[in-house]
Amino acid sequence: METGQRKWHGSVSGIVDSSLDEVWSIVSRTKRLSEWMPMVERCTDLVGDEGIPGYVRLVSGFMFPQEDGERSWIKERLVAMDSTSHSYVYKLEASNVGLDGSVNTLKLINYGDDSTLVNWSFEIDPLEGAMEDSIIDYLGFLYKSCINRIQGAIEAASKKA
Repeated sequence: METGQRKWHGSVSGIVDSSLDEVWSIVSRTKRLSEWMPMVERCTDLVGDEGIPGYVRLVSGFMFPQEDGERSWIKERLVAMDSTSHSYVYKLEASNVGLDGSVNTLKLINYGDDSTLVNWSFEIDPLEGAMEDSIIDYLGFLYKSCINRIQGAIEAASKKA
């Protein structure tokens, strides 16, 4: 039921002590999601080619605790990816977490001295029976914890190389 309600918005940022290209090489690739999103167990390509708008992936794991203890899953479509401006947008198409229709945008900005500002913004449809501040705070905490793990993922990958 579309009622034209306003969306709930939030955003979090963090600085990673690595170059823009190093950060982009981790955050822009589906196969590397679990390196910086520890709650992600599996990513499956469903439709299209990664990096090309229209690409659809299924992400599963423990992103959002389920009452029955089951894994949460989200099916998301790539809306836009721009490797020049180091940004991308995914839209949640279906899930078992109640966030269908939400839009996540990740943008990297060169912060100088081989460091990168990572900005993750999101908008979701209002959730019935939920407090806006609580949901926005929870998502912000979750996404910020991912941003905080990017540096470790880059260091771990360089040790493997």
